[in-house]
Amino acid sequence: MVPPAELAAATALPPPETPWQRLRREFFASKLAMMGLALLLLAAGAAVFAPWLAPQNPYDIGTLDIFDAKLPPGSKSADGSITYWLGTDGQARDLLSAIFYGLRTSLMVGGISVAAALAIGSIVGLAAAYFSGWVDSVLMRIVDIQLSFPAILVALILLAILGKGVDKVIIALIIVQWAYFARAARGAALVERAKEYVEAAQCMALGWPRVLLRHMLPNCLPPLIVIATIDLAHAIALESTLSFLGVGVPVTEPSLGMLIANGFEFMLSGHYWISFFPGIALALAIVGINLVGDHLRDVLNPHNVR
Repeated sequence: MVPPAELAAATALPPPETPWQRLRREFFASKLAMMGLALLLLAAGAAVFAPWLAPQNPYDIGTLDIFDAKLPPGSKSADGSITYWLGTDGQARDLLSAIFYGLRTSLMVGGISVAAALAIGSIVGLAAAYFSGWVDSVLMRIVDIQLSFPAILVALILLAILGKGVDKVIIALIIVQWAYFARAARGAALVERAKEYVEAAQCMALGWPRVLLRHMLPNCLPPLIVIATIDLAHAIALESTLSFLGVGVPVTEPSLGMLIANGFEFMLSGHYWISFFPGIALALAIVGINLVGDHLRDVLNPHNVR
């Protein structure tokens, strides 16, 4: 006869899976998600460790030799000290080094702008859902007006007013993006506001900042994280577009968009690599971020919980 203790242990159900355990299990089970994560980590690693990985500081004018301008991939420098694996541009900069530093600028601008837009938009959306009434109407009409204009148009107008500069581009991208997060945060907060824990917090006379930030915000984060991941790719692409048009970051801190623009005039003369390789680096970074974001959306969708 089986002892009661052993019988109870054998028939006991396994502990329920936490949301983070399910996220980790389903995310790492997807090959596309893992490929996207690998591309994202590769781009982030190249950006962070650019000063140690790059064969040359492409923006130190004293190290550049004009005789090395527009060399094809695999060429050596005039003194034979450097091999330009991806060639050089019209200013004799090593393209591999320029891509590493360009990734640093693009990812920094995109990351800071998305984080700030997420913070501002989340607070606005939560406040609109919590207070409702005229507060909701006013805030959401502002959001509707913001979303009615194309993002590139708003960014161009802002940069025409503010001027060039990394900080100016970040401000423009924050103003362009915060409304997306406000709309999503309001939708998630309306669902949470109807739940018992919010009513209990109000009955305990907790202040509205604590109810919003300590209780409602953590439960609204999953959809906002997904939007932030996907919007990061959009922010990088928008920043690159602005830099390509010549209204983004300055020449002293070029991004991938400016590197592509620098080689555009040489495309028809056979020097394809000047724009081609920065364009490939930009595309791979955006694809990696989108793959991660798409799978996060599938995993965090409550309708897909099994």
